[in-house]
Amino acid sequence: MAKLNKKVTTGIKVLISALLIYFIYTKINIGEIKNIVLESDPFYLIIATLFFVASKIIAAFRLNLYFHQLNVPLTQQSNLKLYVLGMFYNLFLPGGIGGDAYKGYVLKKNFKVSTKKIISVLILDRLGGLLLLFIFACGLLAVAEIEKLVNYRWIFILAIPLSIAVYWLLNKKFFDYVIPIFWKTTLLSGLVQLAQLICLWCILMALNITLHQISYLIIFLISSIVAVLPLTLGGIGSREITFFYGAQFLGLDENISVSISVLFFLITAIISLCGIWYHFKKIKLEVRTLHTKGQ
Repeated sequence: MAKLNKKVTTGIKVLISALLIYFIYTKINIGEIKNIVLESDPFYLIIATLFFVASKIIAAFRLNLYFHQLNVPLTQQSNLKLYVLGMFYNLFLPGGIGGDAYKGYVLKKNFKVSTKKIISVLILDRLGGLLLLFIFACGLLAVAEIEKLVNYRWIFILAIPLSIAVYWLLNKKFFDYVIPIFWKTTLLSGLVQLAQLICLWCILMALNITLHQISYLIIFLISSIVAVLPLTLGGIGSREITFFYGAQFLGLDENISVSISVLFFLITAIISLCGIWYHFKKIKLEVRTLHTKGQ
């Protein structure tokens, strides 16, 4: 029954992604997007890729901090391999075992740790990333010269400390065992999103987009939040439709906006594909001695 439900869920995600992609590509000029992508500056795309890789390395380090709080002393190298494999599973094998589910399975198999706590830290790792996406989006919305939103700047400014306080209280009440690393993981989440913002900025430069850069960065942050929602296949379709309607709302070119999304997806796919190496070559988990909790 569980396998059947998983297949049904995956089928629904595939259907939603397909419908969203079909809808988007009936609204835009595919030929123009193809030309925009092909004419992009490869130098900036390489720099964008490097910053994307940096963001994933930092994210893997953040996740390992959570593991160490559970007395799962993975070395950074072992954890990074597991993280890259998880990226591959999330994007290319969503109908099989998801990346987070696989990491949870491996940890449960090799270490004496409760399933509940493993699931908790994997969720907290995602929530921490979402928090910083929200904070960066609010910060950019507060300084952006967007006529439709200028009267709401105070809300965006107020939302930043309020969201941090709510997230801290959530951790304190339900996951007190991660409180010692709360600020470390929050800082690392900030570095992850900063690296991805720089990645997106490099994509903008690759397309020679010098106007409305903050607006495109805001759309990117919102699309990243939407892509995390488990409604589509690896976020495919949801990010593109966010870029499309975000461009419409802010009066930007929809074709250029979707092209930015396509390039970011291509970078994500290329890096995630590297995880196929560890799909065929079994990862040998290495551990280190934890001197103090939280290290």
